[in-house]
Amino acid sequence: MKKHNKTVDLILYILSAEVIGMSSGLLAGSFEDFFEKYREPPLLPPSWLFPVVWIILYALMGISAHIVHYSNENCDKRRKLLAVYWAQLIINFLWSIIYVRFELLWLAAADIILLLILIAIMAYCFGKANRTAAYLNIPYFFWVAFATYLNIATIIVNL
Repeated sequence: MKKHNKTVDLILYILSAEVIGMSSGLLAGSFEDFFEKYREPPLLPPSWLFPVVWIILYALMGISAHIVHYSNENCDKRRKLLAVYWAQLIINFLWSIIYVRFELLWLAAADIILLLILIAIMAYCFGKANRTAAYLNIPYFFWVAFATYLNIATIIVNL
């Protein structure tokens, strides 16, 4: 049986999260163009901040998944934990496409609320395998909570 290199696996986890995030952003289109059509919600950060934060968050996600992958949990439990990770990453991928590309703000709000719930579940479950893996997702949870506010606030200010 082939032995995996942990460093290579770590890089693959980080890169997979980064590529999924970058692909979502490219498919979604420009947030700046989006906000030319809509009134901006209060507390909207400058547009340059979003990619910076997301690059960091996707790296933290990849690291946390890698930690769980190599945790002492049995194989079936690790698979279930990582299934939650991949599920939230798919929901994350869809949000900016729904929000920016298709401008379905209500559907995007439902998507991001589901994402927030999945992140909480993931962090809780990761914490049972390894506390560090859970803690690495705390900034992600709070950033998505803030993005949830921005999504809902955009709906409200544009009623």
